[in-house]
Amino acid sequence: MDFLDFSTYDLDTWTAFFKEHWLVLVVALIVLFLIVRIVKTVIKWAIVAAIVLGLVVYSGYSMDDLKEIGSKVADTVRQEAVNAMVGEAKEADFVNNEDGTFTVKTKNIELTGEPGANEVSVSFRGAPLGKWELDSTIQALIDQAKQNG
Repeated sequence: MDFLDFSTYDLDTWTAFFKEHWLVLVVALIVLFLIVRIVKTVIKWAIVAAIVLGLVVYSGYSMDDLKEIGSKVADTVRQEAVNAMVGEAKEADFVNNEDGTFTVKTKNIELTGEPGANEVSVSFRGAPLGKWELDSTIQALIDQAKQNG
């Protein structure tokens, strides 16, 4: 699969690729547009995913490249969530839930956890980010929310 390793390509290589294969890319976009407009079932999304995956493979991205891009996006979202925790701590509300857990809410962040546990469930702007281990930033947000409450 070495033929799919395009990590050494630079901007000039990508520019040349787009110049040489612009017709294929335009046709793929038109086909995607037609499929989304015409097909009304779940199969539509399977076809769209297959076409996008085909274009990704055709363009030279490997699965490792896509994983790297995904991890960069996840890291960016995590950093935004941490920044929101720091910036919104003074507005945080602390609530003891009936089931023994607690919830800390701000405008963009929601933490749910159990007292004494070393991890909390984190949601950022309504999207769950999973369970995070308690660190100094999260603990500071929880402490500030308790003081606000």
